[in-house]
Amino acid sequence: MHGILDYATAGALFALPRMFGWSEHVTTLLTVLAIATVIYSLITRCELGAFKAIPMRGHLLLDFMSGALLCAAALMLRDEPDGVRLALGMLGLFEIGAALLTDPTPSPAATPTVGRTRSPGL
Repeated sequence: MHGILDYATAGALFALPRMFGWSEHVTTLLTVLAIATVIYSLITRCELGAFKAIPMRGHLLLDFMSGALLCAAALMLRDEPDGVRLALGMLGLFEIGAALLTDPTPSPAATPTVGRTRSPGL
């Protein structure tokens, strides 16, 4: 489920500023976060990760930091309209919530088994 949220969130981060005509600063910020989200989602050891290089705990830390950055931007970009700042804050809280509420234990399907042996009875 978290993998689906990641890719959907990246799509929203990319599309929202363009759909609503937000400023260049906000559009750049959200575009960079969208690209970063796709990259670190693709390299996460989870069901929808393609390269499975970083553990889910590291991925969730990146989600949390992305959310914190969005919340900070909502507070710092005082020249942006209130609606834009509210949207940034809500996106940030969503990302923080998703990071805190996701079980970091990968499913067996997401864990590579090449080179591993299982002990009988475990």
